[in-house]
Amino acid sequence: MFPYLALADEKPWQPGPYEGVELKILHQHEETRGVVVLRKFHAGVTVPAHTHPAANEWAWIVSGEWQEGETVYQAGTLFHAPKNTQHGPHVALTEVVSLTVFDGPLTVV
Repeated sequence: MFPYLALADEKPWQPGPYEGVELKILHQHEETRGVVVLRKFHAGVTVPAHTHPAANEWAWIVSGEWQEGETVYQAGTLFHAPKNTQHGPHVALTEVVSLTVFDGPLTVV
């Protein structure tokens, strides 16, 4: 048996840090404040270039397509952005859902 279990259907969607982005927090570590989160980007949303000063980010595209520069990424793509590394802008060409891990507090600059 696993010591922790989260059922996504039992977790609510809540507003994310940008208009048109929603978060479903699956787990938050009590000490580090790191999170495992589903993120939903509504079609047409552009997330501006940004950094996460306190956390490394790993994001796996579960569904949809997003674009960075001239490249379009689809389901099955894994991204990594080390903390304090600028990334984006991200453009959701369709609705995009990603499974994302932040190993520290989820802050955006």
